[in-house]
Amino acid sequence: MQTTGKAKEFRAGRKRQLFLRRLSPLLTILLLLLLWQAVADRQIIPRILVPPPADVYAAFTTALADGVLAKHTMTTLGEMMYGLLFGVGVGLVLGYAIAKAPLLEYVLSPIIVAFQSTPIVAYAPLLIIWFGTGPSSKVVTTAVIVFFPALVNAIVGIRSVSPPLRDLMRSLNAGPWRTFRLLELPAALPVILAGLKTSATLAVIGAVVGEFVGSGSGLGVLVIMARSQYNTPLVVVTVLTMTVIALSLYGLVALVEWRLLDWQRRAAS
Repeated sequence: MQTTGKAKEFRAGRKRQLFLRRLSPLLTILLLLLLWQAVADRQIIPRILVPPPADVYAAFTTALADGVLAKHTMTTLGEMMYGLLFGVGVGLVLGYAIAKAPLLEYVLSPIIVAFQSTPIVAYAPLLIIWFGTGPSSKVVTTAVIVFFPALVNAIVGIRSVSPPLRDLMRSLNAGPWRTFRLLELPAALPVILAGLKTSATLAVIGAVVGEFVGSGSGLGVLVIMARSQYNTPLVVVTVLTMTVIALSLYGLVALVEWRLLDWQRRAAS
């Protein structure tokens, strides 16, 4: 009976911890909103620099009602998704090839590292010149910025496969495709998905930087328009929209990770 009571107390404690963990982000947001409102009420910072939450909400409803926010958001979303798919796809394929052929790493690594060490804002104007001011240049900019995390994590994930397991697959006469499907992919998936989380959040940066340099539509363009009009509430609305998009993409990848790695949690338990 005493053991049963302790087990119930343990489960109740776990439930409380889980509830508090889920509630903590909402409490953090509420605390930030209260602090924001307090700063605005006491006019510690001029309203033109830090508008109160009510002004931001009014700008949000106006931009939503006239369709401006939806139009620019859809443009940025399209550029992000195409760039994310292209950049991550190339990164994963090239990362697998480099992991399997070390000579390829020696040949390509100087070019890749040099390209990635240069800030995206430095060569974004070149991409605009090469691909124009349309969506293509933003897709390429996004692909470039999400490429490196996918590449590195693919290399690390494939190389982390245990050599004895590779020997076991060879002893079973498993071909390259079967080895990849049954061993390499499941073993590397946690690392690859971690890189995909990073790429998903960086995709917003790539698209918006491209729009800053040259574009006719998108959230980056909306920020420039609002800034030129000294419409600080609209700037805040646009930045918050970018944040929501990035968090949503991150959450989507985390959900996929939770579903795909369910077997790993079951094995651990």
